[in-house]
Order: sequence, then C-alpha cells, then structure tokens
Amino acid sequence: MAGHRTDEHPHGADRLCDAGDRVYSRAVRRGRVPRTDAEPVPCLLELALLHPDPDDMDWLVPTSPQEVMTRLLRGVYDEVSESHRRVGSAVAAFEWYAGLGRRIQASAMASASATLEGGAAIRVLDGLSRIQAAMDDATEACTGEVLTVQPGGIRREPELTEGLHRALALRSRGVRMRDLYTHVARHGQGLLNYLELMGDAVEARTLDEVVDRLILFDRTVAFIPASADHTIALELRHPALIDYFVTVFDRLWRLAIPVAAPLPDTGIEGISHREQSIAALLADGHQDAVIAERLGISVRTCRAHIARLSETLGAASRTQLGVRIAQVGLDSPSSRVPDVPAQLTPADQESPTVR
Repeated sequence: MAGHRTDEHPHGADRLCDAGDRVYSRAVRRGRVPRTDAEPVPCLLELALLHPDPDDMDWLVPTSPQEVMTRLLRGVYDEVSESHRRVGSAVAAFEWYAGLGRRIQASAMASASATLEGGAAIRVLDGLSRIQAAMDDATEACTGEVLTVQPGGIRREPELTEGLHRALALRSRGVRMRDLYTHVARHGQGLLNYLELMGDAVEARTLDEVVDRLILFDRTVAFIPASADHTIALELRHPALIDYFVTVFDRLWRLAIPVAAPLPDTGIEGISHREQSIAALLADGHQDAVIAERLGISVRTCRAHIARLSETLGAASRTQLGVRIAQVGLDSPSSRVPDVPAQLTPADQESPTVR
C-alpha cells in the first residue's frame, strides 16, 4: 500500500472518494473483489465497507448497503441537531448501492456471507479495535450466560485485566460465567485473584489441554480466532455452529476439574499429573514443541519434565521411554496407572536426560 496513505481519503462512509466509489460499487455488483483492488483505497477497510471473505482471505466482500446505512444512521441520530444533512446524504447514497446489490443472485450472496435474521451468520472482524467493539456489543446484549475456553498457560495480568470491565458488567446484571483453562493456569496468582474478585458469578475448571479460544454469549453468538496472532476473529451466529460449540464446551466441562479441587494423583511415585499428560502425548508421537503448546508450557519446561520422566522410568533413550510409558500405562491420560515394576529400574542402569 505504498504511496496511498489513509489521510489521502478524508471522508466518511456516506460520501466516498471516487476511487472508493468504484471499488465498492464493483464489490456490490460482483459479490467480492480481490484484496489487491482495495489497496489504493484503505478507507473502505477502515470504514468497514469491505471485510475479508471467511472462505478466502485474499478476497474482500462488501458489507451490505442496508447494514452500512443502519450503522450510519445510528450515529447520525445521536447528533440530530447538526446532522440532518448527513442523514439525507447517507440514505440517498446507499439506496443507490442497494439497487446494485439486488441484481446479485441469492446463491452468490450466500457464498460470500450467509445471512440470518438479526445479522451476519459469519462476520470477519479484522483488527483488535473491531474485535473489542463486537465483544463489547455482545457483552451489553448478554442476559444469561457466558461460556469461555482460555488455552495457554499461566494467565498474565494484562490478559486478565483486558476484559475485566466486561466481566464486571456481566456480574452486575447477574450473568453466570463458566471458564475452562489448562491445568497450568492454576499456578498463576492473577487467575486466583480474578476468581476471588468475581465470586460466585464465575465457575472455573481446568483440563490437561483445551481447544483454541472460544467465547459464547447466551448460546447465540460465538467468537473464535481466525489468525495465529489473534488480530482477526470470526463472529458466528449460525445456529448449527453455535450448537456445535456448546456441545464441545459441555463435554469438556464434564471432563474438567474445578479449580478449587486438587488434581488427581497419578498412582506412580515420583510422576506428577503434568508428567502423566506429557507421557500420553509422547505416546501419541507428538514433538516437544507441540506438547508444550497444547499443555500451555514452554518447550524448556516440557523438556525438563521429559528428562525427569525418563529418569523415573529408567529410560536411556527416547525410544526406550516410549516403551516404558506403554508398560506402566501412562500412554492414556485418563487411565489409573499401576506402580512402576521393579524390573524397569535396574540399579546398575544409568538414566541420562532425554532431550
């Protein structure tokens, strides 16, 4: 986008520049445009007139003219005294765009962005500011229940405080919250402080590993990440998708352990619950980095646990460690394992660290 600064397009959505008018008109007529077409007119993305296609991020789909008009009028009516002219301008402009859109076949529109009563079934939120705004809107509309899955390890203070205002607003209205974390999160004082602050409004449980981040409001709208750096998210309102996410959450919830309850003993002296989880993932053939990510720990910490596991089981190599894990029953994270047989740890055998 070199050579096309955003300050070269000083206008609102109700009066597009010539370049923006051409690209947006083309998008409405065709249902979508290549992302490269919008590079000279960043105003279209900044004004949310175009957004990424959920099926192909190299394409942009237009926000429906009716939705744009509704959004504009909401702000305009807040300043009626000085905004009458803009109301008329917005209506006139987007009625013309809407006329273009009526010629698009219904099937083509559905493939670009399925729509349901009340809004888009799948909406791409590109940028942290838009994600936060959508989350704030969902929080304000929520009246009964919030379900969240929070992957990763110990929750840092910025992560916990970023959404604290939403959690407090929900608590003040009597909304119940259920949160799923990994077992590692139990060791963070920030999470314990958060749970103490929220009281009985929040119930938290933990698992060895959870799915990627998920937030569900009133079982009607869900948010999930759409990029590795979490700067793009999907807002989902399709009933089938919502039902699926609720089912996944409820099944994980039944398997999870309340934060206030201790983790179960592994049944093998010297092997912790976390090392049992690592052993099960090793048995499935996962590499150290994958295991660390799934359990919410660093690769260095993961390898330290593997080293202690090898020493406890008397394994002299990674291959031998896999055999030992299977012999003592550690290859299943939910199994109740027996004591380590004496023949697995001969007194004259060294137990070097396995990397």
